[in-house]
Amino acid sequence: MKINKVSVFIIAFNSESKINRVLKSVEWADEVIVADSWSTDRTAEIATASGARVVQVKFNGFGDLRNNAVKACSHGWILSIDTDELCTDMVAQEVRSILAEEAPADAYFVPRLNYFMGSWVRHSGWSPNYRQPQLFKKSMMSYDLKVVHEGYILQPGGRVGYFRNAIWQIPFESISEMLSKANRYSTLGAERVSKNKVSMWQALLHGVWSFVKHYIFKRGFLDGWAGFLIALGNFDGTFYRYVKALEIQKGDAWKYHPEKD
Repeated sequence: MKINKVSVFIIAFNSESKINRVLKSVEWADEVIVADSWSTDRTAEIATASGARVVQVKFNGFGDLRNNAVKACSHGWILSIDTDELCTDMVAQEVRSILAEEAPADAYFVPRLNYFMGSWVRHSGWSPNYRQPQLFKKSMMSYDLKVVHEGYILQPGGRVGYFRNAIWQIPFESISEMLSKANRYSTLGAERVSKNKVSMWQALLHGVWSFVKHYIFKRGFLDGWAGFLIALGNFDGTFYRYVKALEIQKGDAWKYHPEKD
């Protein structure tokens, strides 16, 4: 029975508080690549000490970053995992089982189970929670070049499968990190939104809809205060993404000009 080798890649930036945890969860892999965007903390040092290979990639958006991480991988199968995720033993076993199959699919979505505010989130659009396929053949998948919320590109004829077991995600270590991430992502997404005409009313309506969608339609109210904060965080991220897009469009018009006083 042929056993294929697998490379794991992790994208990282100033992740010294998290990197060791995720690295330990993928010690079973044949190769671990950390694609670091010139962190100013000990992320690269910790990763190197663990036996991972660190490649430095200038950040030009998450799609480009992931594509560069894929290029650095040596093996034909790749598992993508982020610094806020943990690969469980059950997921590791499922990876090995899939790689031993005679005719596996070409890319696999992996559900994520999120831990936030002291409990597992079962609703709010976070369960099951998927991003791009996380296990895939190197020759069959790449990422589009969106700066944030990047998608994936599967080669023609590629087949997609789904894992039974879930990766664990700890998206925020603190409320401060939650706010910081919302601020960063809204900034990254503003450029794309600014290509269309926007207004403050659009910002408000999109923000309100995002809150309602997560809190009511995705039943975030069943997650207690965690669900409320998730919905509120989606309001903030969406609202400020549009406001920042409007700021881009307004340019100097929103800036203070002393000569006009």
